[in-house]
Amino acid sequence: MPTKTKTPLPLFQRPVWVCLFALTAAVLWGWAYPIIKIGFQEWGITPDMTGSKMLFAGIRFAISGLIILAMARGMHRSFRPARGWDWGFILLFALINTTFHYACFYIGLSHSEGSRAAILNSLSIFLVVVLACVFFKSDRMTLRKMVGVVLGMAGILILNLNGDAVSAEWSWLGDGMIIVNAICSAVASLLTRSMARRVDIIVGTGYSLGIGGLLLIVPGLLMGGTLPHVTLWGLALLGMLVGISTIGFALYNQLITHNPIGKVAIYNSLLPIVGAVTSCLCLGEPFQASLILAGGLVASGIYIVNAAKGNAHR
Repeated sequence: MPTKTKTPLPLFQRPVWVCLFALTAAVLWGWAYPIIKIGFQEWGITPDMTGSKMLFAGIRFAISGLIILAMARGMHRSFRPARGWDWGFILLFALINTTFHYACFYIGLSHSEGSRAAILNSLSIFLVVVLACVFFKSDRMTLRKMVGVVLGMAGILILNLNGDAVSAEWSWLGDGMIIVNAICSAVASLLTRSMARRVDIIVGTGYSLGIGGLLLIVPGLLMGGTLPHVTLWGLALLGMLVGISTIGFALYNQLITHNPIGKVAIYNSLLPIVGAVTSCLCLGEPFQASLILAGGLVASGIYIVNAAKGNAHR
């Protein structure tokens, strides 16, 4: 009898590449923290200039979206959705994934303690894993997966929890907006697979960032946003952030499309760890011993979630 040959898994489903690509996206997004801070200083954007922050972010994502669409054109991808009414879904995805997500983030960050915002923002990781188990058969909740998520959240809490984060009073404009931002991030991750059924995922990612970025520029301008100082170094920093968005979202959306969502999303718990380490290196912020413990917990959480049963491919 002829032996059956196993069909090799697609690149974005092979465990080693899934780990490598997810780590790459997480590390890149983590590097965005200090680069954004340095960029704001170079461009003359002060903490109270929320409109300018949104304008800056809108330009970053719009350029990133255009680059991804140009790449899709070079790869001869189809730009047409499966059906005409799918344009409505693409617009909705762009609003949730980019416009509302980052508008709420910058508004909330301007009215909340940074450490408190980091804790609330990390809720998106827990929401993605739990909601994916509710809506997708490929993401079954198991005890090991829950333990992994709890360890990841514990690492983030250890990194960010301090007196200011606990004692600060609740603010709808601050804490409320950060929570809405986290919900937008989680919902966007869940909607990514649905978008992939309507349009090529690379094209859809480009549409999301491009349209969402342009729509982010509008409220930024309406809020009086400006870019006070334009320098070559400032443009270079903007270019770095554009590159981070382009590579990060292109990889992440491909991974979400081809794998159980929780298996990929848990890597995002590395973002605040990488952000803290890179801020120590680039901004001279003090190194905290809690970084070691937090990093160990997050790494353990990622390993447990990815080793858990119920992580079979779609």
